[in-house]
Formats: sequence, structure tokens, C-alpha cells
Amino acid sequence: MELYENIAEYYDELYSAGDDVKKFYEEETKSFAAPVKYLSIGCGTGTFEHYLAKGNADVTGLETVNQLIESANRKRRTQLMALRFFQMSSLEMCRFLGKAFYDVITIPNNRIIYTHDTTLMAKLFFDCKQLLTPKGKLIIKLPNFEKFKIEPSVKLPVRESIRVKLFTGIKTSPDGKKIVSQELETGNGKRLTVTEGAEILPLTKNQIEQYAKDAGFTKFTFYADYKRNEFTPKSDDLIVVIS
Repeated sequence: MELYENIAEYYDELYSAGDDVKKFYEEETKSFAAPVKYLSIGCGTGTFEHYLAKGNADVTGLETVNQLIESANRKRRTQLMALRFFQMSSLEMCRFLGKAFYDVITIPNNRIIYTHDTTLMAKLFFDCKQLLTPKGKLIIKLPNFEKFKIEPSVKLPVRESIRVKLFTGIKTSPDGKKIVSQELETGNGKRLTVTEGAEILPLTKNQIEQYAKDAGFTKFTFYADYKRNEFTPKSDDLIVVIS
């Protein structure tokens, strides 16, 4: 069960899009004609999506968590921006969104691992391929599970802001499932549950490449961070650009 309501207030500060993120996406989209068409799967509170739209991109954000999508919509100051948010699962997107329309599909902030079923993960990659333009790119960020092995359990690096810390632990259940739990710790030491007992699929570099190849993608570039440092088995994170 996922209890995201406790993180909504702190989401922007914990998952802020810094200059490295902005520069990374600017470089990845130089070859596309304006306006660049983005689809953000798991857009959270939509702060980065608003930044993209202000830069004349055409942006669609998908989010399943009610508190987060409400926050994203509250940020909209004008209806003239090419920006829209839908409370929608990635499993539904091919039914409602235009095929061969998007230049970039991004799945940020480790959200891809919550697609915990292997069949549904294969569908996700296939659907992304259908929604992208012929030269479009799929960009994914997640923890490096070659480093953070979940046998029997592992703690991911703490994510923190001035006000809170986010602790993430993953364990292997008796039936072999990978289960994530998250807690916030506020400045006064109070603990708030964010995610409890949510099943995930901890994708590795090789698994991502295989899912993507099966869906029809042919090119893969892996990075350790948004500064484009080389990915290694010791990297904390994995960022992949797929086309």
C-alpha cells in the first residue's frame, strides 16, 4: 500500500530539478523541432513539467496519486500554457494519448520500479515505443540495483532537504517479492509513513536493455547522473536514454 499523502508537502524539495537536470534535457532535445513534445510518467507535483512548459515545450504529465496531481494542477497560472496533467496510470496511456506524438517520454524519480509485474513492465516499454515519434527518446532514472542488491534487504541512500529526510528500505519477502517501505523524518524527529509494503521490480541495466530491445528500441546510453558521468556497477543511480 502506498501512502503518498504524507510526502505531498515535501515532494518539490526532495525531488527538485536542479541545473544539471535542466541542462541534461536541453541537450537531449536539441535535435527536435519546437515545441518539443514531452510525456512525463509519474510527474509528481509537476514542478519540472511547469519549467519545461515555460520554455515553450508541449508537456503532458501523468500521475496516479491524487494529492500529487492536485498540487501539479494548482501550480498552473494560465490556461495558455501547453501543459496538461492527467490522473492516469501508464497502463492506460495508449488508450487515451496520441501514438507517434511525443519526442521525449521521461520516467523520473525511480517511479518505473513500481511497475512490479514483468508482463506489465514489458507492456510499458512497448507502449512507450508506440507513443514516441520515430526519433523519439525514452529517459528513465532509477537506483542502480547492481550496487544495491536486495538479498535479503537493503537501504537506499537517504534523500533529504532542509526540513525532512526520506528513508527508503527494500526487503525480500518469504515468497521472493521485493517490497519497499519509506518514511519521512521531520526536523523535530517525527516519523511519517510514505510507502508501506509496496511491491517493486528492481530493474538492472541488462534488464532495461532487454525490455527495450523487445519493444523495438535499438540505442541505449547509460549514465551515472545528470552530469553524464560514466555509469559503473558502483554508481548510486542509473539514467538511461533509449531510442
